[in-house]
Amino acid sequence: MTIDIDSLSEAELIDLNHRIVARLRALRDMRAHVGMLEFRIGDRVTFQPPGRARLSGVLTRYNRKSVTVITDEGAQWNVAPSLLAKAGAAGAGAVPTVTLVPQR
Repeated sequence: MTIDIDSLSEAELIDLNHRIVARLRALRDMRAHVGMLEFRIGDRVTFQPPGRARLSGVLTRYNRKSVTVITDEGAQWNVAPSLLAKAGAAGAGAVPTVTLVPQR
């Protein structure tokens, strides 16, 4: 199916634009949700912010399009699920204990 946009009025083009943007947002949200299903609250994860060393931490919360990770250093990061990897069990003995505290 193709749409001849040259024959559409300005109002029709604006409506089409709104429908396209809404559909793209829904697809992005679905991808983020599927990515979140790979992880559980309390999972140890790693990620690498641009220009920084790889960080490790504990997943503490699901957000609409991201998850919240508390790093081993105590910093809080909101990270897209596609950028996360489960932390390997190889260094499990050296991993510091993290206590999860609910946010208000």
